[in-house]
Amino acid sequence: MTQPNEQSHYQTLEPVLDTIAGWINRYRQSLQTQAELRNCGSEEVARIAHDLNVSPGELASLVSKGSGSAALLYKMLNALGVDREDKNFKDPRMVRDLERLCFACDHKSQCAHELEAGTAKEHYREFCPNAYTLDVLTGRPQ
Repeated sequence: MTQPNEQSHYQTLEPVLDTIAGWINRYRQSLQTQAELRNCGSEEVARIAHDLNVSPGELASLVSKGSGSAALLYKMLNALGVDREDKNFKDPRMVRDLERLCFACDHKSQCAHELEAGTAKEHYREFCPNAYTLDVLTGRPQ
């Protein structure tokens, strides 16, 4: 039988363990995606990169970041009140550019912190490589 103190200790550790498990799952997924890209021929990689409007080197870098790397973008859009059904958000090239910049961003921890704290709307211009486009989408002055 679990003692009350042990149960409290487990409840404290559970979010940490869930976070670590998430990291491991994303890492495994990233390794799988990288292996799939390596199995493609150079012509196929070049075609995929061309379709995404990136170089083959940028494609490899994006793949190494993992498929969830742009998740913060959609959280930021929500925080800023951007309606994804808005006609300005319908251009797939613009969405792809937003995602690409988010994938490559080195400020993910700051972004996640600001989103968690509810202060992203006030501070995104300080760190977000998509700030200009987000300002255009939201009609905010630059």
